[in-house]
Amino acid sequence: MTDTVTLTGEVQGALLRPDRPSGLGVIVLTGSSGRVDLGRAQLFAERGATVLAQRWWGGEGQAPGINLIPLEVFVRGIDTLKSEGCERIAVLGVSRGAEAALLTAARDPRIDVAIAISPTSVVWQSTGAGLDGHAWPPRSSFTWDGEALPFIVYDPRAWPPSDGSPPAYRGLHERSLKTFAEDVPAAAIPVEQARADIILVAGAGDQLWPSAAAAHEISARLALHGRQATVIEHPHAGHSPVFPGEAAPAEPADRAWGGTPGAARALGAAAWSEITHRLGLAA
Repeated sequence: MTDTVTLTGEVQGALLRPDRPSGLGVIVLTGSSGRVDLGRAQLFAERGATVLAQRWWGGEGQAPGINLIPLEVFVRGIDTLKSEGCERIAVLGVSRGAEAALLTAARDPRIDVAIAISPTSVVWQSTGAGLDGHAWPPRSSFTWDGEALPFIVYDPRAWPPSDGSPPAYRGLHERSLKTFAEDVPAAAIPVEQARADIILVAGAGDQLWPSAAAAHEISARLALHGRQATVIEHPHAGHSPVFPGEAAPAEPADRAWGGTPGAARALGAAAWSEITHRLGLAA
């Protein structure tokens, strides 16, 4: 049995408390959907983890878009799990949530394991409006200590055409990285500063952004600093791997994920096996 509490205020989302807590705390972050992923959080809670399914944008008093989000939001999430008696902390993020997870791990040494699903190796420009209600001009997606983090701007010449099908934004991201190559070193996520073990999960068929390439870039950056990441990938998986026991989410109409359903489940199964092993949970 799991006790689920809705959280409001500085830390928003849902806190799942298992009957027999293991001492592990897990933060679950979604990306541009903005939802609270109770289903994925429950997978961890059923295995003894205390879980914060955190809402980090779009909630009351929060920015309505991914626009100048303070990384301190996630630090306060860690504070919440620590106050619940958690001795070990893992942060799992998907897509833009993976961006947030890696950025936070680079700044908060209390994170023991950072799990980035469909990651990026750089900070991207904002999407949607900030707290001030403005979505333009482009700003950073994240801040730290009140300062906007360096970011990569989208090249408008690479915006996917509107032909009635869900647009694939991978080309936009790839083109933008080339157009603004001089900005990449400053915008790169400084994963080498993280104390956490890093697990990277990516599908080469991802059509939202080049997450498999990003995973290898992150791994290479860590290797230059004598660190090793765990990279789990599948050649035919898209942007949304599915863990065992999860219902596959419906692909949104406003963006293409790519890949095949079977590959999404295969990648999710491989990732789940590694994640549960690393966290000491029953598979």
